[in-house]
Amino acid sequence: MAGNGIGGSRLVRGLFLCLGFGFVAIGLVGVVLPVLPTTPFLILAAACFARSSERLERRLLDHPRFGPPLRAWRERGAIPRRAKLMALIGSAAGFAIFLATGSHGAGLTAAVALVMLGGIAFVFSRPS
Repeated sequence: MAGNGIGGSRLVRGLFLCLGFGFVAIGLVGVVLPVLPTTPFLILAAACFARSSERLERRLLDHPRFGPPLRAWRERGAIPRRAKLMALIGSAAGFAIFLATGSHGAGLTAAVALVMLGGIAFVFSRPS
């Protein structure tokens, strides 16, 4: 099989490459929108690039701003304190916007609250 030493068919590698670029794009939107996190999408992008392009994976991991949190996640499953605080603020802001945009009913409101609390609980359960 021809390729760059990464297992899988050419089609699968192409799919992971496209997903990686998509996750990078979403992550970059998160740089300017405070309610959209950047790092989780870049973690997904790095995972996709690990299966499709060693060069692009290395570019992400070596990036001066985004590389350190990506490497910390890979090495220890760690999330920096600042990122935890931003996740908390972003989730609170997102939930406030959800509440302010109308009456969604008790069931949907509870479901959204539980999903957001679950996400925040996961983030704060990780080492810093």
